[in-house]
Amino acid sequence: MIMRKTLSALLGLCLLSAGAMAHEFKLGDIKIGHPWSRAMPESSPTGGVYLSLNNQGKTADKLLSASTPRAAKAELHTHLNDKGVMRMREVAGGVAVAAGQEVKFAPGSYHVMLMGLKQPLRVGDRFPLTLRFEKAGSVTVEVVVEDGVAAAAPAEHAH
Repeated sequence: MIMRKTLSALLGLCLLSAGAMAHEFKLGDIKIGHPWSRAMPESSPTGGVYLSLNNQGKTADKLLSASTPRAAKAELHTHLNDKGVMRMREVAGGVAVAAGQEVKFAPGSYHVMLMGLKQPLRVGDRFPLTLRFEKAGSVTVEVVVEDGVAAAAPAEHAH
């Protein structure tokens, strides 16, 4: 009985801490969900940012670009299967977000590629990322750096 109460309490704390880590931002009809980055080795010149874009409006929009003082350059990227080999490619023209739809930026899919990191991405760090949309305009969100192991996603690969 005591063991069950202890496990229940621990589970409750885990759920509370997971909820506390989640954060959202809003720009017009676009809801930006939980911008995060995976901690990277000290020597890594690159990193990725992941988030969700939910267009709650009645007209389509498009994410055109991203920028951050944390890196020399930020590009919108995706993964493509090139004859059985997964490759990252810059997304030309931006990422469309249809009306009433959600687009997820996640490991192995769309992501914001950070190149020329000015300092390592360490667990617990937070940094600003400005997203520029075709119709909604620009918004600066806060990216939280999380433990890559806890993210349980496919490994990043080098450019």
